[in-house]
Amino acid sequence: MNQTVENIKNRRSVREYKPEQIKDEELMEVLAAGMNAPSGGNKQTPVFIVVQNKDWMAKLCKLNAEIAGAPEGFDVFYGAPTIILVLAKNEGDPVEDASLALGNMFNAAYAMGLGSRWINRIRQTFEHDLGKQLLKEAGYEGEYIGVGSCILGYPANGFPPPIPRKENFYKIIR
Repeated sequence: MNQTVENIKNRRSVREYKPEQIKDEELMEVLAAGMNAPSGGNKQTPVFIVVQNKDWMAKLCKLNAEIAGAPEGFDVFYGAPTIILVLAKNEGDPVEDASLALGNMFNAAYAMGLGSRWINRIRQTFEHDLGKQLLKEAGYEGEYIGVGSCILGYPANGFPPPIPRKENFYKIIR
């Protein structure tokens, strides 16, 4: 079977990470996969903010946990040493474009042996005053929609096994 298809079938979300930071080369490969995702009208609306700074991570974690209604101190980023926040300019198909970029990044991460996981509530994070402040600190101003985030790191306990897929979730009309 084709290695790409095999990777897609076996990729799983990881919840436990080693504390060591990923290599810059690995990060750049994951970002390249995201940047090369298709986008509506080739507008290339997604932008990626890589967070490895502990202070930023703490602010994002606290805000995201508050939005989720999680208990105080809960690490919504599961201890991952890298967070890639994915936003998109509010034009064309921003959510679709950014979602495709995220999907590419998850598959690239798995292919390189990195753990990853989608974390939600990024839209609400960047609608919040603190989120807008962080966006400005990152050098982005204007109309952006937060779509999701890709947490990355080395899996602490390997990858979870694939789970069975539900049956009868498609129909072929010929």
